[in-house]
Amino acid sequence: MAYTLLINGESHELDVDGDMPLLWAVRDHLNYTGSKFGCGMAQCGACTMQIDGQATRTCVLTVAAAEGRNITTIEGLQSPQGQALQKAWVELQVPQCGYCQSGQIMSATALLEQNPSPSDADIDTAMSGNICRCGTYSRIKQGIKLAANAVRDNEGAA
Repeated sequence: MAYTLLINGESHELDVDGDMPLLWAVRDHLNYTGSKFGCGMAQCGACTMQIDGQATRTCVLTVAAAEGRNITTIEGLQSPQGQALQKAWVELQVPQCGYCQSGQIMSATALLEQNPSPSDADIDTAMSGNICRCGTYSRIKQGIKLAANAVRDNEGAA
């Protein structure tokens, strides 16, 4: 059956099984490979994309359930928060191996889009489901704070 997916602002028609995880459709059929497969059980966060602005685990979300929803992958991240996070990640050298980092950035973007001044507790709560085997959690938190400040500074300058 054909499904129409709105990914990064572009419509894509895919003839795939509706039970296929969105992650596989996006990676294998559309070649958006930034989101990664980690656990396949929505536990690690490597597969996180934004669905209608919410950080969502796409290894368990079916193509059928994603149809008609606004899907953003790391490749399409254009918000000021997402851009600031990507710059902060580079500046602070957040990633070690980098495998989980697109999921980390997607979750952090959703956080900053909903809460422009998160506390440490807010960050811990929002990021608690994203696992980093390398243990870069302190740099991730620093990156989120740096990005939040950059976005606020930019808005204040405008």
